[in-house]
Amino acid sequence: MTEAAERTRLRADARRNRDRIVSAARTVFAERGAEVPMEEIARAAEVGVGTLYRRFPDRDSLIRAVAVDTLQRVLDTAQAIVAREEDPWAALTEVLMSIADLRVVLQLSLLSPRARVVLAEDEDAHRIRDVLMGILDELVRAAQENGSMRTDVSGADIAVLLSLVLRGINGLPHDLKLAAPPRFLTLMLDGLRPGSTTPLPGRSVTQEDLDFVRTSNEG
Repeated sequence: MTEAAERTRLRADARRNRDRIVSAARTVFAERGAEVPMEEIARAAEVGVGTLYRRFPDRDSLIRAVAVDTLQRVLDTAQAIVAREEDPWAALTEVLMSIADLRVVLQLSLLSPRARVVLAEDEDAHRIRDVLMGILDELVRAAQENGSMRTDVSGADIAVLLSLVLRGINGLPHDLKLAAPPRFLTLMLDGLRPGSTTPLPGRSVTQEDLDFVRTSNEG
């Protein structure tokens, strides 16, 4: 192997390791918060601790990478949807249904003071959020102009509702936790289009489920 080929291979290996670490951290942070020991993240990524620290010298840099990577993936998806879907209501619906990944960023911001500070100071995170908000505003205005959406809400209203939906309820049974975002996003979207009768995904929350949540939190 030539020296140039070896450098290319090493760069590719480094990129793969980085992607594996960020992917593993995204999953671990979503399940257990941002204070999980770095050694556990390395195990989940199937890399050595030394490899993790070479890519991310501290926890803050890993939190930042997870958040920015997640936001960029969401933005890429939203832009692709808008590029191919001419109907603004259909585009808005698909965008909202496709951004469950934002739960990770939301949970980091809500549950970890450390992550909240890191993300508040990150210029890339701010830039991507601004672009996403611009897309949302444009879709809302276009849907209102063609009569497919009620006119008394704003893009910011949708963003707040979305954050409430994605926040979820700690302690829900696993099947409900998986079904909750599309189910309640469908309810939210129906509220934006009076007369809509879209079937709701998943099953209804029962009193037993709420009791389960209460007892789990008490424990």
